[in-house]
Amino acid sequence: MMSDPSKRNKVSHGFLGNYRYLCKKSMTIRAMESTVARKKHQDVNATSNRRRRRKKRPRSLSEPLEANALMKKAKLVEPNTDSTLNSAPEPDHHSVTAVLRDSWEVDSGFSESSPPASGRSSPFLGPSPLASSVVALDCEMVGTGPGGRCSALGRCSIVDYHGNVLYDKYVRPCQPVTDFRTPWSGIRRHHLHNAVPFAQAQEEILAILEGKVVVGHSIYNDFEVLNMDHPSHMVRDTSTTRHLQHLAGFPHGRRSSLKLLANKLLNRRIQAGRRGHCSVEDALAALDLYKLVQGAWEQEMERRLGDEPTVHPMDHYMQDEFWPDEVLTDGL
Repeated sequence: MMSDPSKRNKVSHGFLGNYRYLCKKSMTIRAMESTVARKKHQDVNATSNRRRRRKKRPRSLSEPLEANALMKKAKLVEPNTDSTLNSAPEPDHHSVTAVLRDSWEVDSGFSESSPPASGRSSPFLGPSPLASSVVALDCEMVGTGPGGRCSALGRCSIVDYHGNVLYDKYVRPCQPVTDFRTPWSGIRRHHLHNAVPFAQAQEEILAILEGKVVVGHSIYNDFEVLNMDHPSHMVRDTSTTRHLQHLAGFPHGRRSSLKLLANKLLNRRIQAGRRGHCSVEDALAALDLYKLVQGAWEQEMERRLGDEPTVHPMDHYMQDEFWPDEVLTDGL
């Protein structure tokens, strides 16, 4: 029996329609998957771009936020909820550096980089029983006499244990200055125009040093130009102590310059530039060098003083009971 042609056409058309429907369905699904993948790729790129922009944020904008956070944590300032990133002030590092440099260098003779505060490079920062009785001294000399061969006091500086300046004055020598020794002393003619006379400076310095432990580098040169004596057990000369030489790794008996010791042990550059030396800067360096070995140095001095008799063995014979009778009679 022959099948109906109209039925065969309907069947073939039905299969073809299903095939076309499935093709359109698959194409639609692929298009949707492609759209989703493209969107994900765009999201990933946007996220990476935001991260890169965040990393490249200017340092000058991040610093004020970090500073404010630290200050709020320390309760130094009240938190400001209205402050924003744009309102944070941007520090002018060049102007700050210029102000600091000028404040140290104008007529001071300091090195071209301002010196660190006393103790900043020293490990001995704890309380010390000698803090109130320790000072550091340094003097700058000028030349007098023929050829400027005779040294005279031109500037004297004294700092206390914490680095505070107790005395810093230019001094007018008794004799006319024939060599200012500017490359070393940092002193120029105009510095001595209104300088204090030597006699007045000597009196003021003696009053400060009385009863103090005096720290300095080659300090007996300073005492000589000051025309004064100081008890040897109350002097700490950083140029001769073996403790600093050992700490720096130098051979025993070697006398090292203050500049070399400060560079080696304090990582500090002093006596640099073209302005000459500065007595305040040198006194601070000597003080910080002393602090590095203060414990061992003071223990050594205590042992030395303990070994020395407090009374000379012959002193007791100077008492009246040992004097001859004729001496006592003549004295009456």
